[in-house]
Amino acid sequence: MYTYTLSEARNRHGEIFDRATAEPVLLTKQSRPSHVLLSATAYTKLIDKLTELEEAVWGKKAIDALSKEEMIGTEEFTHALTKIANGEA
Repeated sequence: MYTYTLSEARNRHGEIFDRATAEPVLLTKQSRPSHVLLSATAYTKLIDKLTELEEAVWGKKAIDALSKEEMIGTEEFTHALTKIANGEA
């Protein structure tokens, strides 16, 4: 990954934007990472992959909960809510 200072980014923005179409570019401020510049296509792919991974994690959690019988059926849920609503729980 190419690295530029924020000052360089102001002076060479055309070059940096061109480079960011091919790969992410790291911008630094006082020698510390400040921003990462990447193309809209790369950003979209990154977000899509993150969403896919999050969905996989939530799916795994649901399967684990089902296997541990931590989820209840609709009738039992409705009955529990009714008891709560009636002050019985």
